[in-house]
Amino acid sequence: MSNLQIQSDMRSALHIASSTLLSLNTRSFTLPHSVPARPLLPRPLHSSKASFGPLPRAFSNDGSVSEKPSICTADELHYVSVPNCDWRLALWRYHPPPQAPPRNHPLLLLSGVGTNAIGYDLSPGSSFARYMSGQGFDTWILEVRGAGLSVQGSNFKEIKETADAVSEQMEAVAKSVTNGVSPAQQQPTNVSGSFSDSEISFLGEDSIGIGTAWDESKLVTKLTEIFMRLSERLSGFLSDGQSRLISAKLFDQISKLLEDSQLSERFEEVRGKLSYLLERQQNSGIASQIRDLSQRLVNIIEEGQRSVSPQFIDLQERLSSTIEDFQKQLDLIVKYDWDFDHYLEEDVPAAMEYIRAQTKPNDGKLLAIGHSMGGILLYAMLSQCGSEGREPKLKAVVTLASSLDYTSSKSTLKLLLPLADPAQALNVPVVPLGTLLAAAYPLSSRPPYVLAWLNNLISAEDMMHPELLKKLVLNNFCTIPAKLILQLTTAFRERGLCDRNGKFFYKDHLHKSNVPILAVAGDQDLICPPEAVEETVKLFPENLVTYKVFGEHQGPHYAHYDLVGGRLAVEQVYPCILQFLSHYD
Repeated sequence: MSNLQIQSDMRSALHIASSTLLSLNTRSFTLPHSVPARPLLPRPLHSSKASFGPLPRAFSNDGSVSEKPSICTADELHYVSVPNCDWRLALWRYHPPPQAPPRNHPLLLLSGVGTNAIGYDLSPGSSFARYMSGQGFDTWILEVRGAGLSVQGSNFKEIKETADAVSEQMEAVAKSVTNGVSPAQQQPTNVSGSFSDSEISFLGEDSIGIGTAWDESKLVTKLTEIFMRLSERLSGFLSDGQSRLISAKLFDQISKLLEDSQLSERFEEVRGKLSYLLERQQNSGIASQIRDLSQRLVNIIEEGQRSVSPQFIDLQERLSSTIEDFQKQLDLIVKYDWDFDHYLEEDVPAAMEYIRAQTKPNDGKLLAIGHSMGGILLYAMLSQCGSEGREPKLKAVVTLASSLDYTSSKSTLKLLLPLADPAQALNVPVVPLGTLLAAAYPLSSRPPYVLAWLNNLISAEDMMHPELLKKLVLNNFCTIPAKLILQLTTAFRERGLCDRNGKFFYKDHLHKSNVPILAVAGDQDLICPPEAVEETVKLFPENLVTYKVFGEHQGPHYAHYDLVGGRLAVEQVYPCILQFLSHYD
């Protein structure tokens, strides 16, 4: 399969996903009851040195299956709050059976980018979480913000209702595909907060179709609000350069409405003045000028509406629709306002603190395993702690298919990442990976197998039972913010993954770590090849790191998810991890 063909197939899959989102609820849910929107203020990150103060509050069921959303197969589902935001992170807990050997440390499992807890618990016979709890470890899977059953809310009732709705929708997607119905054909369930068709502008398509009634004052108000938000750099969510790019996009969309008309010159004049104001620091004088120019812009469109030329029919309605869709895109950028550093500095520490409070290990430490981005998070945490001379509170760490530097490898992520720069991120503020894969699944699993190569990214041939592969594809993936992907793409550049500011490179301080590491790779992992894993491994002190590649020359082979859910993982990978963790427990 050529790179060009893969890229072409990805574009086709994105097109399928876009049409699917018009009728399919995605993993993004708001609360069933209205919650006041947070003011658009930049959220300060927790300093990695700071204390969290009081322990995070958590909501937990009593262990009864009837109390948990049906998609959750853990013994218990806990919710832990995150400082400085309204996210409540889901923690799936698996209790060791009475006959299991006693252990000294709880075990935290971290999943990959855009994935949830299901990958660690695909079925009773293929459940890494169940295996480890069966060996005596009090096992917890963290679902970071935006993943799985993690939700936004302020009280238990709202959280539970939203989690139940997410669970029902995930199961409905799988059921529809099983019954031969594409996600686009499925009737959406009654879940509040799904993507609306006005939010499909994340694919960068101009949306000027269905019009709304002309209301000059409302249009002026909306335009003024948009330009004011852009002049404020979306209150910290956009940089100066990104603000210029996104404002230029709106101007281009409006310009298309006025093509080949005598009004274009007047529009360009207003555009130039507005662009100049958007570059200046916000003040009350600028606000007044922006409103005046917004009024002039609406007047130009209104004059075009009175034109006898047929091309200006419904011009006002098309402008209304363009403004409305652009507003939705800005909202989407703010809604998905997190990146890798939010996971690293807020989500994972909050979960670790909560688990320690619940389990009370004697030395206050945890064991941790991370798959893909989960392992990258653990590497980054060790690097931060090494740089600052802090204790990471980790007894031992296992990473599965993880690296901080992919420059030396031929990772297919170079082809699959749809975002390469901030300009594209503004056109694609989120990547609906779960919806994309659900839409693409019939093309990868049924004749003529147009997207069959997608399966090879997930699992090597004959390594995962078809039903488990289907469950993984349909229920394990979520929507990914562009900001997160943009930061992760730095792993493909010189010096490897860095923080959001581009100042701290996580590779640089791994040699200061004092935590034992087992780094595992799959021989046919196209996403994180063994050479990428080894690139990070060699940075640790030799006496602390163990490197293991699974897969044989003649087979069996291990792809990206086979290390967790492959049919031979329970016989080959799991015991290796168990032996390592038991040694340091």
